[in-house]
Amino acid sequence: MSKYQNQRIAAAKSGMSERTARKYLKTDKLPSDFKKERGWKTRKSALDEIWSEVESMLHLTPDLYATTILAYLKEKHPEKIKGSHLRTLQHRIKIWRSEKGSEKEVIFAQEIYPGRQSQSDYTCMNKLKVTINGNPFPHLLFHFMLPYSRWEDAKVCFSESYESLISGYEQAVWRLGKAAPEHRTDNQSAIRTIKSTERYFTQKWKEFMGHYQVKPTCNNPGKGHENGSVEKSHDLLKKALDQALMLRGTRDFESQEAYEHFINKNVQKRNAERQARVVEEIDLLKDLPEGKYRAPQLTLVRVSRESTVRIKGCVYSVPSRLIGYQLKACVYAEEIDLYYSRRLVQRMKRETGSSSSIDYRHIINQLVKKPGAFEHYKYKDHLFPQVTFRKAYDRCREHSSTAGHKIYLNLLQLAFLYGERRVENVLKAALKNKNALNLEEIKQALITPKKQELVNVNINAPHLSAYNQLLSGNTHVTAH
Repeated sequence: MSKYQNQRIAAAKSGMSERTARKYLKTDKLPSDFKKERGWKTRKSALDEIWSEVESMLHLTPDLYATTILAYLKEKHPEKIKGSHLRTLQHRIKIWRSEKGSEKEVIFAQEIYPGRQSQSDYTCMNKLKVTINGNPFPHLLFHFMLPYSRWEDAKVCFSESYESLISGYEQAVWRLGKAAPEHRTDNQSAIRTIKSTERYFTQKWKEFMGHYQVKPTCNNPGKGHENGSVEKSHDLLKKALDQALMLRGTRDFESQEAYEHFINKNVQKRNAERQARVVEEIDLLKDLPEGKYRAPQLTLVRVSRESTVRIKGCVYSVPSRLIGYQLKACVYAEEIDLYYSRRLVQRMKRETGSSSSIDYRHIINQLVKKPGAFEHYKYKDHLFPQVTFRKAYDRCREHSSTAGHKIYLNLLQLAFLYGERRVENVLKAALKNKNALNLEEIKQALITPKKQELVNVNINAPHLSAYNQLLSGNTHVTAH
């Protein structure tokens, strides 16, 4: 309120009486200065009588929840304590802890310097609900980053294994072209061992880090915040990928390779925004050695009459045209490349243990010529690429125990010719009724393009009066 205005007018503008305004001007105090702190309670609480008992409980066990204490008090003092006392009890306990509670762990923010350290960790991607050909794709991402410039790299993997760790690290540093002098990971068992209660890095991890002349470090067990930069970066990367999936319109991919290409494309976009700090940091990093630590294991394999090769105890199918050929296999941590005469003829995911990987596309044309071999085929279960195909096989056998397998093999051949997804969609529609699957109808559905229904769109003619109103400067145009 201004001292230079009429007091009556100024008081009215401030929403107070003229007398109250004169009081504030005379004392030169604000309205809040006249308020007195209330020092009494409106009513006595039942907790007052037993608060000393609650304090004793908190002194002995400071981490007790208010709900736990209330349940105990209700049982001991049912005539005094009710469930409605919970909010009051929570408030009092919070005040007690602010005055007498135990100390809490303090996070000390660290100064981040360029060219000092890189970090890596794994993050679960299942919440993004990515699918491959309609099937759930549970997986992890190995996530690598430089805390200063925020440059990052990511690689799809399926476990926190030593193989995935070195594969992800090598992919990252070779894409970057440099390596930080120190690398921090979490306290994972793949690279840490315990001897007499002391934790040590495994010899193979020290050898791997030594190849790059990098010092290995890790955070303490259960202290994920000590690897804080990459932990926070997990969340940001997953949110960015989630947004990109929303823009894409679908979370389904035709193959793992297509999904990995999607991840790499988005990571490159994010790195492009950090280029200024990357340029500042890159000259402070170490040069890479002449070659990677683990070159692929090379082995020669011959394609059997079954159109398969055996590598490291696992069986893989190859196109039947390669039967009798001797191929060179380059065995990596997570994939295998097959070469003939220095030409890549097949790339496949590496299996573990003694499992098998049989692709129906490699043998279906030959199997159609020999349908009798299907019933007792050693790798028969591998020839049902989706659940829908298994249901189709059962329907074929249900309606024809003798020729059912022949019909199914022809369906599988259609998947090879027209695409697995298209055939699967046609089969889903055909399986909705209980009739036998008609091979000719399914072929016709694949050959005949689906007619798109035309949507009739009616647009009312505009009223010219609306344009006249706009030209006259009248912005309140009535919609018709």
